[in-house]
Amino acid sequence: MKQLWMIVCLAWVLGVLAAPAAAAEIPAPADASAASAKAASAAATPSGSSGSGALASSSAGGSPQVRVITSLGSFVIELNQERAPLTVANFLKYVDQGQYTNTIFHRTIANFVIQGGGYDVNYKLKAAPFKVVNESGNGLTNARGTVGLARGTEPHAGDCQFYVNLLDNGALDPSRSRWGYAVFGRVVDGMDVVDRIGGQSTGARGPFKEDAPLQQVIIERVERVTTP
Repeated sequence: MKQLWMIVCLAWVLGVLAAPAAAAEIPAPADASAASAKAASAAATPSGSSGSGALASSSAGGSPQVRVITSLGSFVIELNQERAPLTVANFLKYVDQGQYTNTIFHRTIANFVIQGGGYDVNYKLKAAPFKVVNESGNGLTNARGTVGLARGTEPHAGDCQFYVNLLDNGALDPSRSRWGYAVFGRVVDGMDVVDRIGGQSTGARGPFKEDAPLQQVIIERVERVTTP
């Protein structure tokens, strides 16, 4: 019975991310109680962070960075073009074209992830013509503070939607039997803002039956940051 329950949980985790192609989603946690326990042991800001919510960078100096400016504050993502060159190039193409201006975080799940970049403030899905090969086997894991590419059921269906891990989410990493969700960056400043977004009250809004912030969290713009 226990084995059957574990199989059902795993199928649910993988199935939630396997939403219709137009609605890229990442799966909800397989075990909510385990996620809550991890959350209880996690600090409000990650280990080694500053009061501003910074995370220590794991990439070599000179890696490109972007600032995500939202209605609840800003955070900075360092992009790992060494490990995820195709995903980073695809993401920056959308950044440079202004794809993320006045989009929303349409899905926030406390102690799991925040996801956005695909829907405008009217809950309309924006056109996203550029897709990218799945780079989930690049050795980067879905640890707290990392940024990954959302997708539908097809492993190479990722386009512009991204997510930030609020906790360590190993269920999103690849295995020998399935594709994972490609990590391509890491929040290096403003993780407190990410946590604030993740803590919003959620419910049904627009086309979403659940997990949408009841008060919109707007991505005002995403811009490149000049690094030293």
